[in-house]
Amino acid sequence: MAKARALERRRRSVRNIRKITRTMELISTARFKRAMDRAMAASAYTQRLTNLLRHLVEAGTEIRHPLMQRHAETRRVLVLVLTSNRGLCGGFNSGVLRLALSHLRSLRTKVEQTRIEVSGKRGISAFKYRRIPVDERYTHFDARPQFEDVERLAVRYWDAFSSGDVDQVDVVYTKFESASRQYPVVETLLPLSSLDMEEENGLLHAVEYEFLPSPESILEEIVPTAYKMRLFRCFLESAAAEQIARMVAMKSATENADTMLANLSIAYNRARQTQITSEILEIVSGAEALEKQ
Repeated sequence: MAKARALERRRRSVRNIRKITRTMELISTARFKRAMDRAMAASAYTQRLTNLLRHLVEAGTEIRHPLMQRHAETRRVLVLVLTSNRGLCGGFNSGVLRLALSHLRSLRTKVEQTRIEVSGKRGISAFKYRRIPVDERYTHFDARPQFEDVERLAVRYWDAFSSGDVDQVDVVYTKFESASRQYPVVETLLPLSSLDMEEENGLLHAVEYEFLPSPESILEEIVPTAYKMRLFRCFLESAAAEQIARMVAMKSATENADTMLANLSIAYNRARQTQITSEILEIVSGAEALEKQ
């Protein structure tokens, strides 16, 4: 009887856990759809800005901007690591942290000073556990990062880069390409020198444009906006990748709970059958003993 009761308690516990994992799976699915829409919209907007910069190049404008100028020497590098505030999202955080630690080890052999900033409680805890000092910590970027918050961060990096306090800014995050493909990457945010200035087929078409006001004044507006949107896109893609990682992890946990419930039900039924058989044998044996008396 004790074994059957223990199995029933385990079944009840697994059922309760399954309800939680299934609920989290549904929530992550809804959040992923919204996060993916925001990430795709930001990518499309950034691409349009890049196309406009391409048009300026085609018009003969020489693109020069402080955000795109490399410093004479790269001695101070700031690394921003984007992780999640919550767990239960599979290997999302571990993948980013492995890449971040590897990148930091590589930088420390090349540059004089490395500053680390971490977004997300999981990343903060991981660096604290490894006793790696972190200069700045952020926990307010959640499933829906706001442009205003990212813009303040971008302006601070811009000021540090312009004043020479930082020679390079790198972002380590999980890049979102599609629902089936996400992977951690290191992207150099500053200097902003990696804008794709070519057509998809590798050709630039000679087209005449008229700009009002001048191409230079338009450039002064576009480059800072493109820089801020690039950082914002990193946060949005990280948020979308986090939600799909949690959705997949919770779906797997729910399926495992279903399998465990099926196995526990079989074991419970067998234990009950054994117990009932044993009780029947005891009753029959007792009855036979009374008849012999």
